[in-house]
Amino acid sequence: MEKQYFDLIQFFEGYVQNYRRLNLSTVHNRSMFTKREIDYFANLGEMLGFDSFVEDSKFDKVKGRSRPMDLSWWKWDSRVDNENYVYLALHLERENQWNKDEDTIEKLFSETEEGYIPHNVIGIQNIESKEKIVSLNNMVTQKNRIQKSNALMVYRYFDKDIQVERVSAHHFGVDGLNEVRHAICKEDEFGYWFMCFEEEFERLNKEG
Repeated sequence: MEKQYFDLIQFFEGYVQNYRRLNLSTVHNRSMFTKREIDYFANLGEMLGFDSFVEDSKFDKVKGRSRPMDLSWWKWDSRVDNENYVYLALHLERENQWNKDEDTIEKLFSETEEGYIPHNVIGIQNIESKEKIVSLNNMVTQKNRIQKSNALMVYRYFDKDIQVERVSAHHFGVDGLNEVRHAICKEDEFGYWFMCFEEEFERLNKEG
């Protein structure tokens, strides 16, 4: 069937603008960040009319075993099929560990059964530095030539120069990188994490 693509940059903009609502603070560990962000996208999928599943099975032919998806959205339509989901609308992975950056991409673009090839993928991962983005993007481009998904990779890394976390979103189509959008993630004066777009952050700094 023809793949149904989302406006994933719009999804990223919503993620940025609603981040403060996740109620994450300095007392939360990285596992809570992962849980709250996955919950956010699970709720978004259900509001859009999809069935959301956490740790949903997905067979990896290369590994010879199931490698569960952090989050999946499935499309149900009994007018089309009264017994099976019509397609896998989204596969999302959220990873905090730097040494699993390539593994995250392997999971999103794994060789799998036909019904488990996602129309859209989102990867949100912490990486060691900005310099790693080029090689990761090359990996996404290469693998997506085969999978042909609509893909959004969100890289989060700490900028020592300005002491904030940068959030860099890269949108890929079948032919490669299409668009890039940048944001900043930092704590407010009460110790709660929020995001704003890079241009907003720079404007506020100029205004003092």
